[in-house]
Amino acid sequence: MASVLVSCTPPGSRREPEGRAQRQDKYSVLLPTYNERENLPLIVWLLVKSFSESGINYEIIIIDDGSPDGTRDVAEQLEKIYGSDKIVLRPREKKLGLGTAYIHGMKHATGNYIIIMDADLSHHPKFIPEFIRKQKEGNFDIVSGTRYKGNGGVYGWDLKRKIIRLYRKEVLQKLIEKCVSKGYVFQMEMIVRARQLNYTIGEVPISFVDRVYGESKLGGNEIVSFLKGLLTLFATT
Repeated sequence: MASVLVSCTPPGSRREPEGRAQRQDKYSVLLPTYNERENLPLIVWLLVKSFSESGINYEIIIIDDGSPDGTRDVAEQLEKIYGSDKIVLRPREKKLGLGTAYIHGMKHATGNYIIIMDADLSHHPKFIPEFIRKQKEGNFDIVSGTRYKGNGGVYGWDLKRKIIRLYRKEVLQKLIEKCVSKGYVFQMEMIVRARQLNYTIGEVPISFVDRVYGESKLGGNEIVSFLKGLLTLFATT
């Protein structure tokens, strides 16, 4: 999955006074999971480390879609270790799609910025402070990771991978209302809709790494659905 940061301030709004945003900003990470038992403890540890070292106020919302491998049990243990104020477990009974996972997670988010990313370590949390700095520098509505800018790279990565993003919470809410996709094309549609609505988008070069443990969750049928979703998106925008 990709990661993204979204902010609650409407596009074109004035930048907050120096120091005010630093005191009040909180970042909610939406982490959808399905069979991520091995990856989850590591990604959570890296997220906690990155946020703590940078002095960033955060929460990690884990949306597990009924993983049969015991991912939810691992998430419950992490909640006990780090505290329910930092690790928020909001599971669902079955796999219902990436788009609806974000909608579900955002209902429980208390931050004014939302970061969406994958639990499979295809994106390293060390880049998140750069996303936050970029957002503040340009007062962007969205900041997206890209492998096409600057020093961004790709290791074992293919076209099925998603992008890490940061959003203003209010912006993400408006985009979700506009989006019709439910699967993996959902994140791409959000960026298309964001450009239509004239939201400002910053970019940060990052490296992508193929999943550390396990196989890709995209099967043949899902790839077909992904391609169909792209065709529908291009036909309706």
